[in-house]
Formats: sequence, C-alpha cells, structure tokens
Amino acid sequence: MMKDREGIRILLVQARDEPHMLRQEQMCFAERTELALDQLTPCNVIEGTLSPADLHGVDGVMIGGAGRYSATHTYPWTQSLLDVIVQCCDEALPLFGSCWGHQMIARALGGKVIHDLERAELGCFGVSLTEAGRHDPLFCELPHSFLTNMGHHDRVAELPPGAVELAHNESQPFQAFRIDELPVYGTQFHSELDAVRERERLLEYRDEYRSALPDESDFDRVLAAAGQQLGIG
Repeated sequence: MMKDREGIRILLVQARDEPHMLRQEQMCFAERTELALDQLTPCNVIEGTLSPADLHGVDGVMIGGAGRYSATHTYPWTQSLLDVIVQCCDEALPLFGSCWGHQMIARALGGKVIHDLERAELGCFGVSLTEAGRHDPLFCELPHSFLTNMGHHDRVAELPPGAVELAHNESQPFQAFRIDELPVYGTQFHSELDAVRERERLLEYRDEYRSALPDESDFDRVLAAAGQQLGIG
C-alpha cells in the first residue's frame, strides 16, 4: 500500500562543495515534489558517507546534479554511489536521477557517458517524447513536446541494457529513460528546476559553464532568456 504523502521519506543524493548550493538543491527537490524538507534525507557523496545502509527505511532515492563533478570521472566515492544504484534496482526501490544523477544511473547499469562540449546544453531547451514516453505511466502525463531547463557538458551516449528511451531532442538522444519493468528513471534535463532556480544555478556555476560558453555575450543571452521567463529580462 502506498504511503500518504506525509509519510514518504526520500534519500536525496548530492555531490556539491558549497553548503548554500546543497541547500538550494534540497529546496528545488522539495518544491517540485511538494514534499516537506524534513522528508528528504540528504547525503553528500563527496563526504564519503553513502552506503547501502542508507537505503533502509526510505521509500525512494533521488540523485541530483553535481556542480563541479563529472560522471565520466572516477572519484574516491564513485563506487559507493554505483553500488547503491545497483542495489536500488535489485530491490526495485524507486530511483530517479536528474542530469548528473541520470548519467550516473546509466553508468552504474552498463551504459556509456561521455564529455561532449559540442552538444552541451545550458538554459531552456525543448524535448519531445518518444512513442515509449507517450505510453509510459509517468511521462504520459506530459505534453508530447515541452521546454525544460538544462545545464550539462556530459551526456549519455549509450543506454544501459534494459533501458527504454523516453525523450530526445534535435541535439541528442536519451534526454530521458526508464529501466524496463523497474521504477527507475533518469532525465538529462533538470526536472527539479523552474526558471528561478535555473537562473540561480547559472550564476553560481558561471565559471564552469565558460568551457561551453566562453563568450561572455553568449552566457548573458542564456541568462537573459531565463530572466525573460521571470519577466525580469
């Protein structure tokens, strides 16, 4: 039996250095899921504390973005995260990954993630559902095409075995996927961000985005587009 919303507890896996951005990300997920902050149990993997024991007593796991960390690199804490992802699948525990989280799920389950500056997406972009996405029990509630917020240099180049593509765009495939017959989803786009939160991220990680937008005017245009969504640009 599904718990009442007030009884749900989610493990939120994060990978950020800045305390204020850890908090910002927690707020983003709470806002979009309509859960209270105290229903999210945050775990910052860079502190090396994540373990399978953290799955005890939670109803699901969400993995956020990563600020300055790449899913193509291996850090001292990477294997512990990969192990937790595999355990979620083994136990059919609901799992969702946004951006870096999406990439880490793909990597953990045998997919391929690459660094691809030519296809980096920063700002607001359109995506379209695949036929599978239109019939997916979660994604079928979305329009067939919609705008969403992005900020990535890496991308999933090959899906893991058993994964089904749910969304794509002209830039690249695999904007979203699900592991077949499991409650495991990933989105390359930031499902947890609205225009306000996207603008905050752009400003915070401005230096990291320079590799994809080295021209200051290009970055300013992306920032202005986010501002226009808010009526301030």
